[in-house]
Amino acid sequence: MRIAQVANFYGPRSGGLRTALHHLGRGYIDSGDEVLLIVPGACDDERETAHGRVLTLHSPVLPVTGGYRVITRLAAVTDALAAFSPDVLEVSDRTTLAGLGPWAREHRVPAAFLAHERVDGVLSTVLRGRIPGVTEMLTDAHSRWIAERFDTVVATTAYAGAELAGVGARVETVPLGVDLDRFHPGRASAEVRRRHAPDDVPLLVMASRLSREKRPELAIEAVRELGRRGRPVRLVVAGTGPLERRIRRAAAGLPVEMLGFVSDRDRFASLLASADAVIAPGPIETFGLAALEALASGTPTIVNAASALPEVVGSAGIAADGTPAAFADAIGTMLARDGRARRVAARERAVLFPWSASVARMRAVHARSLAAAR
Repeated sequence: MRIAQVANFYGPRSGGLRTALHHLGRGYIDSGDEVLLIVPGACDDERETAHGRVLTLHSPVLPVTGGYRVITRLAAVTDALAAFSPDVLEVSDRTTLAGLGPWAREHRVPAAFLAHERVDGVLSTVLRGRIPGVTEMLTDAHSRWIAERFDTVVATTAYAGAELAGVGARVETVPLGVDLDRFHPGRASAEVRRRHAPDDVPLLVMASRLSREKRPELAIEAVRELGRRGRPVRLVVAGTGPLERRIRRAAAGLPVEMLGFVSDRDRFASLLASADAVIAPGPIETFGLAALEALASGTPTIVNAASALPEVVGSAGIAADGTPAAFADAIGTMLARDGRARRVAARERAVLFPWSASVARMRAVHARSLAAAR
C-alpha cells in the first residue's frame, strides 16, 4: 500500500502524536508499504527516514500553544498527495487539514480520520470549564462535521471515539503501542534513582507537557498534600510547556525537581523504570502514551479517572478523581502495595500493547476501506 499520513501539532516536543506517527510509519515500511508523512515545521524540507518520506511545510505558530504549528497551505498538501498518489490517507487533525476528507473522496482515496483528542475536552480547556448546553452543542456540531468528511474514523480508545460514535460515525478502535525493548524494567538504575531521591523516599515521576489541559498542578498539589500528611516523596517533572514558570512557582519549597523536556529517550526510559510510581493527571487524555511507557518499564501509574487512561492501565494503575487529595490517596495506596507485585502487574499490562499489533490493526482498517472502495 501507499500510505499518506498528514498531521498538525507535530514537532520536536510533540510527544505521543509524533511517537505514534513514527512507529506506525516504521511498521508500514517493514510491512512493505510506501509512506509519505506531511507535517508543519519552521521551514520547507523533505527527507527520507526509517518511518517514510517526511515532507515538512513551513507553517505559522499557533498562539498560546507553546510553539505548535498548523499547516495553512492546503494546496501544497494536495499537490504533494497528488504526486504521491496514495492508496489510503490518514488525517491526524481536526482543524486546517479536515478539508482533506472531501479531497480524498473526490479523488477516490479512502481516508481515515485519526481522533487524537476530544472536542469537549479542548473546549473546556479553552473556555476554562464546561458551559452547560454550549459545550455539548459545539461538540456535537464539530463531530458531525468531521463524520461527514471521512468514511472511516479511528480512535485509540473508546473514550477517544465516543463523541464521533455519538453522532453515528463508524469508529474503529486501534490502541497505540509501546516500545517494549526501550521501555523495560531492566532499565532501572540505582544510580539514577539516587540522583533524584534518597533510598528511603519514594520517587514519583510526572512525564507531561506543562499545559492547561494536562493539569500538571494536580501532581504538585498532591505532593504538597502528602507532605501535610507526613508522607515524604520526591517528584521529578519531565516536560515543558506554556505553564512551566507557573508550575515552578507552585513547586517552590516542595520536594519537586523540574527536568524540562528530556530529549534522550534512553535517559527517559531509565527514569521511568527507576521510579516507584508515575503520575498522569490529565483529565482529557485520549490514550496517554507516557503512562503506557511507564507500565512497560515496570512502574505503576496513578491516572485521572475522567480520562481514557483507566482503559489503558487497567488494574496496573489506580484511577483518581481530579483533586489533590484524591491523587494523594491513590499515591499512598499504590506505594503500600508489594513492590515486586506492582512492577510485575505493570509490565504484564504493557505487553498487551506492542506496536506490531497497532500496525497490523491499522493495515487491516485500510485493507477493509480499499475493499469497500473497489
